[in-house]
Amino acid sequence: MTTTPAPTSPVPERLALLRARLQHHGLAAVLVPSADPHLSEYLPERWQGRVRFSGFTGSMGTLVVTPTRAAVFADSRYWAQAEAELAGTTVELVKIPTGAATHHLDWIAQTLAQGEVLAVDAAVLGLAAAKQLGDALSARGIVLRTDLDVLDEAWPGRPDLPAAPVYEHRAPHAAVSRADKLAAVRAGMAKSGADHHLVSTVDDIAWTTNLRGADVDYNPVFLAHLLIDEQAATLFVGAGKIDADLQVRLAADGVVLADYADARAALASLPDSATLLVDPKRITLGLRQAVPAGVRVVEATNPSTFAKSRKTAAEAAFVREAMEVDGAAMCAFYAWFESALGREAISELTIDERLTEARARQPGFVSLSFPTIAGFNANGAMPHYRATPESFAWISTPDGLVAEGLLLIDSGAQYLGGTTDITRVWPIGTPSAAQRSDYTRVLKGTINLSRARFPLGTLSPHLDTLARAPLWEAGLDFGHGTGHGVGYFLNVHEGPQSISRAVPDASMAMWPGMITSIEPGLYRDGRWGIRIENLGLNVSVGAPDEFGEYLAFETLTLCPIDTRCLDHGLLRDDERQWLNGYHAEVRRRLAPRLSGAALDWLVARTESV
Repeated sequence: MTTTPAPTSPVPERLALLRARLQHHGLAAVLVPSADPHLSEYLPERWQGRVRFSGFTGSMGTLVVTPTRAAVFADSRYWAQAEAELAGTTVELVKIPTGAATHHLDWIAQTLAQGEVLAVDAAVLGLAAAKQLGDALSARGIVLRTDLDVLDEAWPGRPDLPAAPVYEHRAPHAAVSRADKLAAVRAGMAKSGADHHLVSTVDDIAWTTNLRGADVDYNPVFLAHLLIDEQAATLFVGAGKIDADLQVRLAADGVVLADYADARAALASLPDSATLLVDPKRITLGLRQAVPAGVRVVEATNPSTFAKSRKTAAEAAFVREAMEVDGAAMCAFYAWFESALGREAISELTIDERLTEARARQPGFVSLSFPTIAGFNANGAMPHYRATPESFAWISTPDGLVAEGLLLIDSGAQYLGGTTDITRVWPIGTPSAAQRSDYTRVLKGTINLSRARFPLGTLSPHLDTLARAPLWEAGLDFGHGTGHGVGYFLNVHEGPQSISRAVPDASMAMWPGMITSIEPGLYRDGRWGIRIENLGLNVSVGAPDEFGEYLAFETLTLCPIDTRCLDHGLLRDDERQWLNGYHAEVRRRLAPRLSGAALDWLVARTESV
């Protein structure tokens, strides 16, 4: 591990400014969710208040600040990271079991006294979360105030809204026209009895309008709200972000532009005769509060959320192509990596740089789809680890290996024809018997779920045990979900499906065309981490009969799974057959795109076992 002494944390000084505003307003606490007005996962700098006032940079977490205490609530994926980043900040870590846990509500209820006031900005508080919060506070007589953005008052030089231009996702990769998508959304509105529909989630807006942007890192989206009625749609977006030619094309499909800040006023001006569809999981309290009392509000999942999760046949074909170019990039990278081990200086940072360069050379590449995770040995045991110039591990020097162990690489990219996300683990030196055992059990979980057949409409959380069973047999487990939905040149994390321990609801049903990650893992704190991830496409198998229609996963990801880490005694013959069949398909699809060292590496790593 290479580290640079950390400078004195600026967090205590920032907290002092925030606490001064609490005192000014007579507040007992402020709640800072990891959210923006669109309830996004990846946030523009303007809404990274939890990072600024705690120092914790994980992608999920909640901050609560009182006059005397500050606490970050984070799940097991981030515990090691949070402990390191919160050191010296005076902010305490409260460990919670999952990202959906509500321990911060209990903490607030126990910390604040009856009659005291908690502030949270309604503009970034989800409607569903607001109800949970309100119920918890009212039971203890704590007052909730949502009309203040206390962070704004305590944040000198707070970043402005991002100004990146918006562009069009065009044919052939945009396989469904904007007009057809708007028609599909309107059909969903009609089914709910609504004549107006507000969409605030940026990936839903990007999908519906066939537009893309760069307002946040990694996901090709832009900040906007979209108000759709039976004839037209108003896109509330920053001035100057859409050029004149694109405005004309939008207008031809009935999409007109308005200023980003005018969305609340537009809602407030809806007539009492209107019926408005909103998704309570995907709209903020602030926007809901703007709706006049006379307007009938229907709460249901955004129709676009279901539609964009079910990729068309044309989109699936482009995703397969994206997987081939992504796989070719990884083969080129890994061929270099293995040849350079022990002969060149290679760190976790080097891996990030070289793998990104390999992908950037591929046709249709736009950006990475999330920050690359390259974790060697103990760093791999942190599921959301990211090497930084201040803290990273060396793997190799020109004089040899720094150490032996396991290297976990979780990476992905955005291409015009699809979004990729893959995790592989590679042995540096000779893996130990314990590492082989752990690796093989994780692979058995990946295989078990990858081979599953399940009835159409199966609730995705019900599939979770298939990936965990081979680990459970040995008394092992992992603390994150097994799979998340993946967008089509959109968010790398997409709903509504989730293969996890989440409490299932009807919206999580599995349907043809959905793309979901399959990524069981196993983490030995302070020693190593293992995760083997592919993306799978839901496809229909067989003809429907008296027992219904069934789905299976088509494995989309194309990259060898390292066989040097296998404990062959733990693999059944049918599992070995699956692995050999997968490698034969990887070789068949990628070999025509490779030559030289990359092709030689592919052939060597796809030999049968």
